[in-house]
Amino acid sequence: PLLPAGRACLSHTELRARDGRSVEEEEEEEGCYQLYPGHIPTSPLQKALLAAGSAFMALYDPYRHDMVAVLGETTGCLALPKLRDKMKHHPEGYRILQERPRIRLSTLDMARLQALPDGSLGREYVRFLEDNKVSPDTRMPPKFVDDEELAYVIQRYREVHDLMHTLLGMPTNMLGEIVVKWFEAIQTGLPMCVLGAAFGPIRLSARKLQVLATELIPWAIRSGRNANCIMNIYYEQRWEQPVESLREEIGIFPPPAIRV
Repeated sequence: PLLPAGRACLSHTELRARDGRSVEEEEEEEGCYQLYPGHIPTSPLQKALLAAGSAFMALYDPYRHDMVAVLGETTGCLALPKLRDKMKHHPEGYRILQERPRIRLSTLDMARLQALPDGSLGREYVRFLEDNKVSPDTRMPPKFVDDEELAYVIQRYREVHDLMHTLLGMPTNMLGEIVVKWFEAIQTGLPMCVLGAAFGPIRLSARKLQVLATELIPWAIRSGRNANCIMNIYYEQRWEQPVESLREEIGIFPPPAIRV
């Protein structure tokens, strides 16, 4: 029988109901089932095709966040388990995996964050959102990660991305995004970040390339190597902490005193 419109595969309940057969037998026959809401199971070949197409589109237009998201999910099969394991072996990271907090407008007390002192993580995060006219709600939910826990890991990575901008002092222009991608590439090992770091500079002017190569990339690499895993910080419980204090705790060096 045909699957309902918009569904990639059958749910656990439906599998049990059909023909009185076990979940395992139905999984073998159908080949897939939804692991979480919105999940679209894909074969290795389908993932490769999606990765190639999304990589082309993301390089053509780096602001196609939907393509960047697909690229991250279809190429992160090695990096995501390593990130998950780092979280599992760290007290704060383990709590994040267990409690699964979300950074969204519905979970943030924006009035409280705006009232925090200048220089605090919460205040500077809100300032970043306001200055760059961005929202945490624009982060796409995962679709192509075939593991429910790893899907949360990449969701968490996406939702702390703006906090990386805040901690690194980088805006959302092309130069700022490339710097953050270099830092994240060192920290996460995600191929998406590596590609963004490597190919992002081709769109920059000669002057910006010089600043990037001589000042910003060396600083981002040193900070990425020196810093503790950024996924192991429970940022929602650090809003009142000064940004400089959190940078020092994580191991991020102060940003270069140049205009980005």
